[in-house]
Amino acid sequence: MILEKNFSNLKVILVEPNGPLNVGSVARLCSNFEVDELRIVSPKCNIFCLEAKKMALKGQKFLEHCKIFDNLEEAVFDCDLVLASCGRIDVSKDAFFESSEDIFNWTLSFKKINNLAIIFGREDRGLTNSELLLANKTFNIPTSQNNPSLNLSHAVSIVLYELSKSSRRNFNKDLEVFNLASSKQIHDSFLEIEEMLLSVGYLLKHTSRAKISKFKKYISRANTSMHEMNVLRGIVHQINWFLRNSKRN
Repeated sequence: MILEKNFSNLKVILVEPNGPLNVGSVARLCSNFEVDELRIVSPKCNIFCLEAKKMALKGQKFLEHCKIFDNLEEAVFDCDLVLASCGRIDVSKDAFFESSEDIFNWTLSFKKINNLAIIFGREDRGLTNSELLLANKTFNIPTSQNNPSLNLSHAVSIVLYELSKSSRRNFNKDLEVFNLASSKQIHDSFLEIEEMLLSVGYLLKHTSRAKISKFKKYISRANTSMHEMNVLRGIVHQINWFLRNSKRN
C-alpha cells in the first residue's frame, strides 16, 4: 500500500527572482508536481512577460494566480511548516543544515501538515541569514565543492521530485499529530524575547540580532511544539509586562 501525501497546500516561494525564464520554468514544475500555489517575494523581473509564459507552458495558471509579497515574513506566516533551500557556502559557522531526504522523511512522521512551504533564494546569492531563520528547517543539495550553486529552476525540480518520491514511500509506524511551532509563532515570540533581554541589559542593541539568531536556531532545531512555544511566550510576555509597569512606579 502506498502512503498518501501527509501534507496539503504546498507553497513554492521564490525570493527576489531576477530571471523570467527561471520563473516560467518553476511555474511549469508547479504544474508537474501538483503544487498548490506559487508565491513570489519582490520579483526583480517581469514575471508575466512572454518569455516567462513560454517557459511555463501548462503551468501558466501558476503565473497568472501567483501571490506577490513585499517580504518573506508575509509570505510564510500562514504556513504550518516552512523549509528553506540554501546553496550558499558563506553562511555563519554555527549554521545547521540537514539533507533534503532526511527532512522529507521527517515530514512523513506526522499525520497531516496543512500548509507546507518551501523557500528558494535569489539566483545570485540565495537567502540571507535572517531569512533562513524564518524556516523551521534548512537543507542544501550536495553538489561539487568547486561549483556548489545550482540554477534556481534546477534546484526546484530536484527538491519537488525528492519530496514527491518521499511522500510515496511505505512507513510502518504510528504517525504523530503535527504540532510544531509555526514560523510566525517563533518570529513573534523572539520579538518579545529580544525586547525583554534588551530591557534587562543582557543584550546590547548593536549585537542583539546576532545573539538572538543563535537562540532562534536552537529553538528551531529542537522541534519545539506549539504548546512549548506558547508557554515560553507567556512567560516572556508576563516579564515584559512587569518591566513596563515597574518603570511607572
